[in-house]
Amino acid sequence: MTRTIDFYFDFISPFSYLAQLKLPALARRTECELDFWPIDIPEAKIAAGNYGPSNREVPPKIKVMMADLERWAAKYEVRLRFPASFACADWNCATLYAREQGNAELFVAAAFHRIWGLGIDPRDRDELRACAVETGLDPDAAIAFVESSLGQNEYRKVRSMAYQRGVFGAPMMFVDDQIFWGNDRLDFLENYLIK
Repeated sequence: MTRTIDFYFDFISPFSYLAQLKLPALARRTECELDFWPIDIPEAKIAAGNYGPSNREVPPKIKVMMADLERWAAKYEVRLRFPASFACADWNCATLYAREQGNAELFVAAAFHRIWGLGIDPRDRDELRACAVETGLDPDAAIAFVESSLGQNEYRKVRSMAYQRGVFGAPMMFVDDQIFWGNDRLDFLENYLIK
């Protein structure tokens, strides 16, 4: 039976950007399916009882985090540019439309590249439309899904199920009864899968 890696991410997360660069190949090497599940990190933290400030509000933490991000980007040989805003909810929701169309992996990769590789403004609907076109999706249908009560309800349901499962941040990868949190846990994930 093929195992599934459930990948919980938020386009607001640079560490999710880094993780998704490696996860598809890891899934193929270990003969696993990879499922993409968008969440909302601030909401996930609160659902888990973490009412502390965001990383951006803790100067010593953000300083170390920025250095880590630069190191990871250099290690992966990718560009990492902070986006013009962190308004990523529509992109998260659009992932569910891409899932329905069987195009989640392509959409997620292209969206992360635009948001964290190029540093675009996620509030720009033209960017979302262009990402849909680039990944073979109907841009009008993708935007309509994001704006619909159906799309918003689906996104709310996916987030609720994630928090009930124990998701408290991103990136998180679930396989069997194992949970791996963070881009730096991919080696642990692969070791578990090849045992």
